[in-house]
Amino acid sequence: MVEEPAPATRQEVHLVEPRWIRDFADDSNWWRRVFCEILGTFLLVMVGCGGGVVDAVSKGAIGRPAAVVAPALMVMAIILSIGTVSGAHLNPVVSVAFALRHEFPWKRVPRYIAAQLAGGLLACLVLWALFGKVGGLGATVPGPGISGVQAMGIEAILTLGLVGTILGTAAGAQNVGPLSALAVGGYIALAGLWSSPISGASMNPVRSFAPDAVLGHFPHYWVYLAGPSIGALAAVGAAYVLRGRGGDSAAARAAQGTLGTIVLSTTHRDAPAEEG
Repeated sequence: MVEEPAPATRQEVHLVEPRWIRDFADDSNWWRRVFCEILGTFLLVMVGCGGGVVDAVSKGAIGRPAAVVAPALMVMAIILSIGTVSGAHLNPVVSVAFALRHEFPWKRVPRYIAAQLAGGLLACLVLWALFGKVGGLGATVPGPGISGVQAMGIEAILTLGLVGTILGTAAGAQNVGPLSALAVGGYIALAGLWSSPISGASMNPVRSFAPDAVLGHFPHYWVYLAGPSIGALAAVGAAYVLRGRGGDSAAARAAQGTLGTIVLSTTHRDAPAEEG
């Protein structure tokens, strides 16, 4: 006679809530994340705008390839060195994109954007104090013969690729971890090398706003607000098609930072007994 199979048993292993969740939910850590965004954006804008300033001061000694690759390398270094504190957004459209993907809380977005603005403005003020208002403080403007609409279109396409790369490498399905820094940095360098003569390859409203604000005029700023915003929204839409509505736990860790050791929760299911 064949015995009835033993009922499957399910053993739940309940572990402590992951440290990164507790740290991010704890408002006592907010100043660390804000400081990280200020510092990271300061360094990014210092390099991004500083390339134009130093090139003007040195009478062309920097050159376009170096000026566009330097910010890419800086972003890579920032992500690898302090990205676990805040997620190293460094860009308002990245913060908004993660929030739209349900991987970053909306209530934190204003703080991040304010920190990014502060870091960008501080960088341009330092450049002004050191060198004066030379080289347009590295302001991004459409290239000669390029209309605002054309520059906006390029900025939208470039930002689509940038935010798509950030969202994609942050997702658990990609499982690339720190290698995401190489992907993001590599994309920024590639985008700048082929398109900087058209729009400056900003892809970041803060990077374009900071020099304009210090100079006191905004002749083309709408290009660098509308273009990256459109591109980021398109990237979120593409991510929805590719990976669903979001909420991926690995992407949430990448977007929010960890500030501590991650403790993974596990569930163990015993195999059902075999028939006799």
